[in-house]
Amino acid sequence: MSSDETYLNLQKICKEKVIQNEPMSKHTSFKIGGTADFFVEACSIEEIRLLQNYAKNNNIPLYIIGNGSNLLVSDKGLRGIVIKLKLEKIEIEDDIENVIVTLGAGVKLSAIAHILMQKGISGMEELSGIPGTIGGAIRMNAGAYAKEIKDLCISTKCMNDKGQIIELSNEQQQFEYRSSIFKKKKYIILETKLKLTKAKKEKINDKMKEYILKRKQSQPIDFPSAGSTFKRGDGFITAKIIDECGLKGFYIGGAEVSKKHAGFIVNKGNATAKDVLELIQCVKEKVREETGFDIEEEIEFIGEK
Repeated sequence: MSSDETYLNLQKICKEKVIQNEPMSKHTSFKIGGTADFFVEACSIEEIRLLQNYAKNNNIPLYIIGNGSNLLVSDKGLRGIVIKLKLEKIEIEDDIENVIVTLGAGVKLSAIAHILMQKGISGMEELSGIPGTIGGAIRMNAGAYAKEIKDLCISTKCMNDKGQIIELSNEQQQFEYRSSIFKKKKYIILETKLKLTKAKKEKINDKMKEYILKRKQSQPIDFPSAGSTFKRGDGFITAKIIDECGLKGFYIGGAEVSKKHAGFIVNKGNATAKDVLELIQCVKEKVREETGFDIEEEIEFIGEK
């Protein structure tokens, strides 16, 4: 099937937005990545089902992204279809003590945290500065300041590779540190239910401001990055040992180990995925050589190396 035919077929399925040869650098917080053959914004579960079915029947690779805040995309781009989830459902069920909030996978963490604050609903304050979506947060069990999304999640609806909708309990989602069942199985996250509590709006707002200030003071938010590059160590602080190895400010091309926080690799300008991958490898080798520790990256790489 030709590219033109595929483009027309995708337009029939997804009336919102279909773009050919879309630079993925526009859709990742790293501002890095070659072009995707087809980039589609899916605004409904039915569109996702049809797109998944079309890709499967025509043997076309399929990628699902949210806000692209934990992704490093290959300089060679992505062959196939990239679906950006635009599921933005927000449903709030209130009782005397608890609040159950159902959120579409495309809802941004920062946006919903502010909406909930205005309604006097607490629980998302620690996560309010994370620049990702609910779907991405569930997939990687995102966390900050001793709070993880698993602590709030009741259940998640997702689509399996047969197009069936299933709902997984908290336990069935197999949450671990920066991982879940969604990193192991090809389930597409659609929406999730969170259990939150009520609190005074002013108190929630103060907590959010506190955590956002901490983030600004400790993290290199002035430069494009994919958040924390490396996972927390087992019995050691990864950023601390990278710093002790003298790697702060070390760079390859446009990619640099942040001078502000050694756990971050930042794009100082025109960095390529190749720059970032080579820098990650250098950091891992240096840390192993100097300390004996093996460190593991938290960010996800997609595409050809």
